[in-house]
Amino acid sequence: MLNRRNFLTAAVGVAATAGLAACAKEDGGSSGSSGGSKTITLGFSQVGSESGWRSANTDSVKSAAKEAGYNLKFSDAQQKQENQISAIRSYIAQKVDVIAFSPVVVTGWDAILKEAQAAKIPVVLTDRSVESDESLFVTLVGSDFTDEGRRAAKILEKVLEKAGHKGKVKIAQLEGTTGAAPAIERAKGFKEVMDAEHKDDWEIVVSQTGDFTRAGGKQVMAAFLQSNPDINVLYAHNDDMGLGAIQAIEAAGKKPGKDILIVTVDGVKDGFIAMSEGKINAIVECNPLLGPQLMEAVKKVHAGETVERWIKTEESDFMQDQAKDALPTRKY
Repeated sequence: MLNRRNFLTAAVGVAATAGLAACAKEDGGSSGSSGGSKTITLGFSQVGSESGWRSANTDSVKSAAKEAGYNLKFSDAQQKQENQISAIRSYIAQKVDVIAFSPVVVTGWDAILKEAQAAKIPVVLTDRSVESDESLFVTLVGSDFTDEGRRAAKILEKVLEKAGHKGKVKIAQLEGTTGAAPAIERAKGFKEVMDAEHKDDWEIVVSQTGDFTRAGGKQVMAAFLQSNPDINVLYAHNDDMGLGAIQAIEAAGKKPGKDILIVTVDGVKDGFIAMSEGKINAIVECNPLLGPQLMEAVKKVHAGETVERWIKTEESDFMQDQAKDALPTRKY
């Protein structure tokens, strides 16, 4: 997988060809011009609309493109890689100025990225990384998912201490979409801390994908509770799966946030509401408002300027006692 910490500073030019292919839910976006220069046309392929985080991310991209005066061509891949590849191929055929996308999974992108390179269309990754030749894209605008996993483990230490927990920590892990960068890296970072500092007292007793959806979190957590009724901690790779899991925990007659301590990642408003109600104990923020940073990167790429290889977002961690104060400021 692409090592975010070892990115080099560069800008990549890309170059020519491809036939038109159908893309999922593609639509034209905002158009306009700024300062009399040629309007930049940006082709953007989104993963889907699987969560509150993703919806906020889409809104941020669309509003930032409109504010920048870009002509945005947007497609929703409905969490299918083949839809993203078709959308990108369509953007190549339309000769857009820049392509940006948030990859469904980390592998399987080399061929389409080489097509974009042959067409001299620069590619910007947003939110998620890929396992590809780094010369095939310009930059990544997003978060350090491995660090988010580490932070989830460290904040769980505080949650356990505050709850006065004694004895074995039996963890259920709700993973994100199989093969997606945040699922791989959030699990990796959490396990790093667990293995280094809690080898004897923490155990992940069950782990399965909930596909980053609320429905998936509910369904999988219900199965977890059937097979492992003594779970006392849930680590969910996003808020939506955690919120679905809360429904399953309550249906099983247990109290989320007390009988089962819950740590999630994202920081969407619904997650904060649950945290203010005592049902989630802590949240590691992953900021979805990447639109302005993405548009700035697109502007520089289009102008042929040097761009950082990784443009990182600002994030924080929150516990229950901070939830009510932070809730009024939630933008997503």
